[in-house]
Amino acid sequence: MTSSWSVEVESKAPPVPLFKATFTDWNNLGPKLLPDIITGVTVLSGHGAAGSTRRINYTPAVPFEFVTERLDSIDHEKLELWVSLVEGGDIGRKLESANSHIKVEGKGGGSVVKLEVTHKVLPGEDVAEEIEKVKKGFIRSIKAVEEYLLANPGSYA
Repeated sequence: MTSSWSVEVESKAPPVPLFKATFTDWNNLGPKLLPDIITGVTVLSGHGAAGSTRRINYTPAVPFEFVTERLDSIDHEKLELWVSLVEGGDIGRKLESANSHIKVEGKGGGSVVKLEVTHKVLPGEDVAEEIEKVKKGFIRSIKAVEEYLLANPGSYA
């Protein structure tokens, strides 16, 4: 069964630095901002263009060791990207596939980050609890970047 869910996160950080920090430099910034969750991010192929892959390794606080993501498309002008989960996480355990569309838009003096995930759940599996955990983790990530950018206003300008 294919289904979708979404979440929006408002931020006081401006859209361009928020997009750059969260989605183009997460390899470096993620482990620094969330060391209790992320042990490291390894670029497996590419340099941030479509087709690039990376592996995000997690601490024991997360119920799986890693995820491997493929960047399907990125638009630096429109501040949006499309990502597919390739392996790890719940792929093969509860999900057959998962794809995300992320867009950062200006709102007032800050931003709103929109995440929409479409996934195909394996027969007999229930992922409601996992969806809530992913939403909370996404919100926490955006808020960690927001805090960093507000403390370092020239970063990622």
